[in-house]
Amino acid sequence: MLKAFKYRLYPTQPQLRDLDRTLMLCRSLYNAALQERREAYRKAGKTVGFYEQKRYLPEIRTELPEYKGVHSQVLQNVIERVDRAFQGFFRRVKAGQKAGYPRFKGKGRYDSFTFPQAGTTGVKLQGGGKRVLLYGIGSVKVKLHRPLEGRLKTATVKREGEHWYIVFTCEVEPRPLPPNDQAIGIDLGTNPHFLVTSEGERVEAPRYFQKAQAKLAAAQRSLARKKRGSNRRKQARKRVAKLHRKIANQRRDFHHKLARKLVNHYGTIAHEDLNILGLARSRTAKGVLDAGWAQFLAILAYKAEEAGRRVIGVDPKHTSQDCPVCGHREKRPLWVREYTCPQCGTLLHRDVAAARNILARARTEPAGTWAAWAVP
Repeated sequence: MLKAFKYRLYPTQPQLRDLDRTLMLCRSLYNAALQERREAYRKAGKTVGFYEQKRYLPEIRTELPEYKGVHSQVLQNVIERVDRAFQGFFRRVKAGQKAGYPRFKGKGRYDSFTFPQAGTTGVKLQGGGKRVLLYGIGSVKVKLHRPLEGRLKTATVKREGEHWYIVFTCEVEPRPLPPNDQAIGIDLGTNPHFLVTSEGERVEAPRYFQKAQAKLAAAQRSLARKKRGSNRRKQARKRVAKLHRKIANQRRDFHHKLARKLVNHYGTIAHEDLNILGLARSRTAKGVLDAGWAQFLAILAYKAEEAGRRVIGVDPKHTSQDCPVCGHREKRPLWVREYTCPQCGTLLHRDVAAARNILARARTEPAGTWAAWAVP
């Protein structure tokens, strides 16, 4: 399986200029490749493919000397990104979804470049892992806060605000945890609980965005008052971006720790198969996006896969309306958190009852569905 390792880079001022220059050249190539495809289809009805565009790269490096400082495989990856953008566009058109035609990348909208064969060329760790040699950039200081594992496949250098990072993708062997027969159902929420389990455990929602709203509002008001193009406006933009980046990092850290706890303690984890995209467009959007359900479920899934655990999504219909003891269904307003079942007299908490129903539904799923999440 593939596993990503992200590390902070500490480039010097000349190296920062080289990194920015490489991003600029990659962005220009991306836009040129996109323009070529658009014009070829508009003027001649012709489709230009990945291999046809890739063949022109040696000619580009000959006629434009600045591209000689960029690794050839990095340039090939730029063309591959354009090709993937069109593949996604045609796939969405075929599925009848909102397509979204590939767009040109403006300044500041292209933030990474990739070495597709970092294990053999373009990237090399030096000095016992304290530095990394990047083609066209030089030897850059890196902080390996944890050792790399497995066989190195790719390396992506990316800019996040004022910071630079390198993301290594490695091929590693799965490390399954000891067998565990315990199963649990989880009900996701926004306020006051992020997660409630079928065992009655309640995890409080951290609400990082909500807590930082006052600071964000002040920073955004300050940004709005600055003159466009001024240095003060650039500094104000950086402050706003830094606040958003901190919120995202806090949320991601919370998701990782909670997912690890669940994977370590349970062999099977069941959750609702929610339409998160639809919920993010409803009146509950702010709470749903602040909770970050999609990111949490993705993290939970890959941690479970690595550990040999099972994660399954079930139909969310009526999970909070059915009694987990007798199955009686009764619709209640959302503000009713605890109730007594009129059929069997069981006192229930709405979220705990929903988590128990989720687990019960997961037990009735076909065995193949469960096994799909197991690591062979």
